[in-house]
Amino acid sequence: MRRVAIVTDTASDLDPAAAAAAGIELIPLIATFGEEEFLACVNLSAQEFWDKFSTPGTAFPRTAAASAGTFQAAFERSFRDGAEAVVCVTVAGTLSATLKSAEMARDAMPEREIHVIDSWGASMVEGILAQVAAEMADRGAGGAEIAAEIERRVPDCRLLFVLDTLEHLVRGGRIGRGRALVGAMLSLKPIMTVTDGIVDIVDRPRTRTKARQRLIELVTARPVERMAILHTPHTEDVGRFADELASAAGVERGTLSTQFIGASIGPHVGPGAYGVAVLWRHDQDGGAR
Repeated sequence: MRRVAIVTDTASDLDPAAAAAAGIELIPLIATFGEEEFLACVNLSAQEFWDKFSTPGTAFPRTAAASAGTFQAAFERSFRDGAEAVVCVTVAGTLSATLKSAEMARDAMPEREIHVIDSWGASMVEGILAQVAAEMADRGAGGAEIAAEIERRVPDCRLLFVLDTLEHLVRGGRIGRGRALVGAMLSLKPIMTVTDGIVDIVDRPRTRTKARQRLIELVTARPVERMAILHTPHTEDVGRFADELASAAGVERGTLSTQFIGASIGPHVGPGAYGVAVLWRHDQDGGAR
């Protein structure tokens, strides 16, 4: 048993099997389709989410944070299993109440060493940070040491993704309808980012080919330490994109993971979206940004 347990939430888009193999516990966020409620990665896989999303007549999905009680149960389970500390990495507090739930669970256990870290991002940004934390735990690092290193690396992470339309971000309340209408009129393929917990437009290419080229430019603008490709089942040429990205970044293709955008992020990006979560090499003068 490790000295430190690593916890994150399903907004990380970590594949459950990969998370389990890495010793990372996933806290499920809630996804609802009308009156139907599901726990992401428990009774609703990423593929099942997209199958329902694409079914005509299905209610638009909504997401909700995990409860403080769910986090507290996970923390208590880790200590019962022999952990001395817990490091928990969550989706950005600006995007979800999940961070607050984890902090409430931590505060309810003041006698225990629990570090809750805001990733200031989503999807595999928090997933990568959780993986780094798990690798440190495997090497025997303590809770405070891991938490300090993850906090230090947060500014080196970025999520960048290409959308077919901004409509899903509008419906999820992430951007205003005016911006989406302008994008639709101009037939843009917007490149979005989550920076410091804020969703914003980075660029507005007019074709998917130009959007893909620009995305690769943005990801490889700095030396890459690790990255992951995120996509939906409706995304075309994911393998080709992965080949081009690996070549441009100067990394081995086999080290580049590709995985589905899941139920926590999917409602906001919609079918056909794809992107990259990148951890840039750390700049000793203050981080990658």
